[in-house]
This record gives sequence, C-alpha cells and structure tokens, in this order.
Amino acid sequence: MTLPWLDALYAFAVATAVAALLTPLTMRLARLIGAVDRPSERGLSSRSTPLLGGLAIFAAVLVGGLVWLPGLTHAVSRHGSLIADAVHWHGVLLAAAVITLVGAIDDRFPLHPLVKLLGQIAAAVVAERYGVVVREITLPLFGALHFPHAGPTLSVVWLVAMMNVVNFSDGVDGLAAGVCAIIAGAFAVIAFDLGQDAAGVLAALTAGASLGFLVHNFHPASSFMGDCGANLLGLLMGTVAVTGDLKTTASIAFALPLILLAVPFLDTTFVILKRLKYGRPVYVADAEHFHHRMARIGFSVRRSVTYLYAWTLMLAGLALALRFVPYSNHHGKLNVGWCAAIIAYGLLVVAASAYLVYVLEIVKFRGRAVWQSSRRPAVAPAPGGAGGEGASDAAEAPAATRAGASRRA
Repeated sequence: MTLPWLDALYAFAVATAVAALLTPLTMRLARLIGAVDRPSERGLSSRSTPLLGGLAIFAAVLVGGLVWLPGLTHAVSRHGSLIADAVHWHGVLLAAAVITLVGAIDDRFPLHPLVKLLGQIAAAVVAERYGVVVREITLPLFGALHFPHAGPTLSVVWLVAMMNVVNFSDGVDGLAAGVCAIIAGAFAVIAFDLGQDAAGVLAALTAGASLGFLVHNFHPASSFMGDCGANLLGLLMGTVAVTGDLKTTASIAFALPLILLAVPFLDTTFVILKRLKYGRPVYVADAEHFHHRMARIGFSVRRSVTYLYAWTLMLAGLALALRFVPYSNHHGKLNVGWCAAIIAYGLLVVAASAYLVYVLEIVKFRGRAVWQSSRRPAVAPAPGGAGGEGASDAAEAPAATRAGASRRA
C-alpha cells in the first residue's frame, strides 16, 4: 500500500503529461468543428485560437481519478469520528463530465446565460448528491456552525459560484490555468495535513492538469481552455475546498479557502460591482478585469500574468503559514516569535495587495487620477465613431491581450 501523498505525486505527474499530450488533439478537434475563438470588436484577441482545451484537462483528471481516487470516503476527525457525509468520488467525476459537456457545447454553440447557469446548477447538484456537501463549519473563536438542512443548498451555491469565478478570470493567456495550478497545489498540501487524503489527490490532479494545459496556454497561447475548461476547474476547486478543508473540524479551515481564492474572488467581485453600478447585466462581458486594467496601464501579457501569479503565490504562502507555522499550541497559548512572523508576513501580503489595488485604480484616488491622466498619451477614437466603454478599452489595451470570446464574462 502506497502512501497517500505518493499517490498524489503520481496523480500530479500523470495528469500533467496527459493534459500536455492531449491538448494538441483538442486543438485539431476544435478547428474541425469550428469551436474557435475569433477576434471581435469587444474582444482583444489578435488571432483565431482553438477552444476546447478543457477536454484535455478533463481527460487528465479522469484518467488519474479512476486510478488514484477511491470510490468512497468518509470525512473523519483526527480522533476518528465521522463529521460529514460520505463522498463518492466517481460521482464527482460524473459531475465533472456534466459541466465539461455543457461547456463544450457552449464553446461551439453559444448558449444563453440562463441555459449555462442551469447546466452549472445541474453539475453542482450531481456533486452534492454524491457527497460534496458541508453541514457544519468551524469558525475561529466561535466554534462549530451547523446548518443540517441548508447545507446542500449552500454547497450547490458555492460550487456554482466557483465555476463562475474561474470562468470570469479566464481572460488572458495562461491566467486561469496558472492561478488554478498554484491554488490547487496549496489545497493539496493542506488537505493532506488535515487528513483528507482523497481531496488531496483530487487537488493534485487539478494542479497537474492545469499545469499540463499551461504548456500550450501560456503566452502566446496556441489553445484556450474555453468554457468547458474554466467551468470544470471551478467545479474541481470548489469540490476540493469543500471536501479538503470545510469538512474538517480545524478552526482555521474556513479561512484557508478564502485566502487561497482571494485573487479570483476579488477580480469577480470588483467586476460585478462595476456592472451593477452602471446598470449592466452581470453576465455581459466587459473590459474591467484585473488583466484588462493592467493592459490599459501598459503591462504586457506576460508581465500582467506574472504579477497575478506572484499575488496568488503570496496568498498561498500565507494560507500555508497559517496552517503549518506553530504560532499556537492549540490550547490558547501563543508563541510570540512565530506570531510576530505571521503578522509581519500577513502585513506584507496586505501591502502588496493594496499596492496592486492602487496601481490598477480599483479604488479611485483624486491625486492618483490627476497624475495618471497627465502621463497617459491621448488615444485616437476608433474609426467609425464606435464608442462605449468596451471600445475604448479595446483600443487602449495591447493587441496581444486576450479578453476571451465575446460571450465570456
């Protein structure tokens, strides 16, 4: 019998290889059936690029999952007591197949947002029925919070939210795949430490599949994961967060997913708030994501992605530190030295986050606005007078930046 973490390493390696090897095949399939992201007036893509890269990601997770994921596990505490519903992992793979199919259809034949939402809900319900559900969480200082009846509904809402968060962030070469690889890797380490071995293996599979696809998706990308890949990664990340962290009794477990997922969550939150502020439907794509803002202030695609990778890595480091650094003996006594180190690193992460918020002008400052406007070169209006926020954003951003297909938010 192999060690669980060794299974995770095998799963990670196989998933990476399978995704990297199968992505060229999905590119051929996408071109054959016409699932291609073409440049549009609103979009910033400079060339036609095949979609359906998510099929390779799904195949990688499926192959590794059938080999290394158990059929059934129970969430137990360190003392061996049952604390949550059993998880049927092959049912999780079924849910992944459902959302991959819905996304693949949308990549070829754009679906109405309501139809896509129904597909996401269907996949989330399948996952919930097979055990991806939390009926209690443990909050620091407050203890356990129980919701035996609302748990299934909240779990479905969480999974649907995660699908949309990742889908919203899939807007520039290599961003979603790289960020998901970093977050899933951190999730894997934390899940094993919390005794959730199967969730750790799934996280390793997700990280490996994302990394394998990134070989073809990093700038200049030769393949896009499409809605089938972004929604799939969102479902898998949401599943790992539920089964690997939230189903445990660790007091810090509730905070860890929020820290790890802060970058895509902040991106989605600011974009939605901006759309609501100006009375636009939340599902209509625009050019207000972090990567669009970086393009507008002159960042190249690689520089934008590198900054967001670094931000995600810093947050992942903070989550890992909160779990592994011995700042407390778990009986209320704190270690002053380690506490100081955690606080110092936390302040560094907060400062870095505040700097990016300032640079990206997410929060407007009068002095910053005047200084920025004085140093920006004038931009000529688009031919034909086609105006609107999307048109001006597209004119300012480098052509190499990809906002994704016009139907993607």
